[in-house]
Amino acid sequence: MKAKVAVLEEFNKPLVLKSVEIPEIPSGGLLVKLVASGVCGSDLHIIEGKDPRVPLPIILGHEGVGEVVEINGEKKDLNGVSLRKGDLIIWNRGIVCGECFYCKVLNEPFLCENRKVYGINRSFSEYPYLLGAFSEYIILEEKTEVIKLSLKVDLETMVIAGCSGATAVHAFDYLKDNLLGSTVVVQGGGPLGLFSAALAKYQGAKNVVLITGSLKRIEVAQKIGIDLVIKRDEFTEEERIKKVYDVTYGKGADVVIEATGFNSAITEGIKLLRKGGTYLIVGIATPQDKIPIDFYDISSKNLNVQGVWVSDARHFRKAVTFIEKHEDIFREMITHRISLEEINEGLKLLKEKKAGKIVINRF
Repeated sequence: MKAKVAVLEEFNKPLVLKSVEIPEIPSGGLLVKLVASGVCGSDLHIIEGKDPRVPLPIILGHEGVGEVVEINGEKKDLNGVSLRKGDLIIWNRGIVCGECFYCKVLNEPFLCENRKVYGINRSFSEYPYLLGAFSEYIILEEKTEVIKLSLKVDLETMVIAGCSGATAVHAFDYLKDNLLGSTVVVQGGGPLGLFSAALAKYQGAKNVVLITGSLKRIEVAQKIGIDLVIKRDEFTEEERIKKVYDVTYGKGADVVIEATGFNSAITEGIKLLRKGGTYLIVGIATPQDKIPIDFYDISSKNLNVQGVWVSDARHFRKAVTFIEKHEDIFREMITHRISLEEINEGLKLLKEKKAGKIVINRF
């Protein structure tokens, strides 16, 4: 049996479509036929050679849902449900060792020193080869955390849980109080930013403000009921800050979430906060040029600044549950549905910010 795959063979080059033999499934592993795969902003960074974790060649794609085709042994999901052939599942993109200092002592598996990530640091030349979601089939190894999905679930929307959803949930772990009556500003209108905004809205925030430069993403934000959308290109930094202060009685936001993926957003994010506010840096996932920061702004305002790196099983499970309860919101985020053969065109749309969430649903 063969699988169609899209392989990154050289940085800054289009993905190459291939047809390859499906190898023997490893002990405890699953062979899964993809039903839907998400195209993430991180995939663009990888193609551009900005992520130091990436080996070549590689099948990209770290977000996916699919149907179990073969199980080599017994496998239970995170809820303790035994999996069977034909089950629909979603999987955690990262596999952790469970043995290192961060896994065992600190109980922070998202910092695992040996973390393996489908579609990011798993080479196409490494057995069992089919280790990314830009593929007709994917092979999930024994330690992969999976969740069985209901037949009623919208599988296209569910792909959002696997990366941006789980990471956004992780960010909210660091808030010291609930969001009732708060103002939350989200910088960046991609899936990570929109998921964060939706979480804030449904946790009772009084004002959810989104700053973005994409018209397409503004449309999506308005459809999901975000209170104030500020188009970045139409206002200066000072004007954007004033708009936030205008809705907070001159105090500033309680929480600001960086979901742009760019260091350049941070200096503005700090200025948007009230005294004692919290800044969650969620989107920055690759090394970038250094920026100057006036730490007096942080100390004099007594700010909490928290970096957020990926997610673990509990965040992943919560993200799946949140989407199950609010599918209508996340369905609005999907702006393009493409075939695997159209992946390079989809990546171009994403780079040009002409898309919200792109989903591969034809293999």
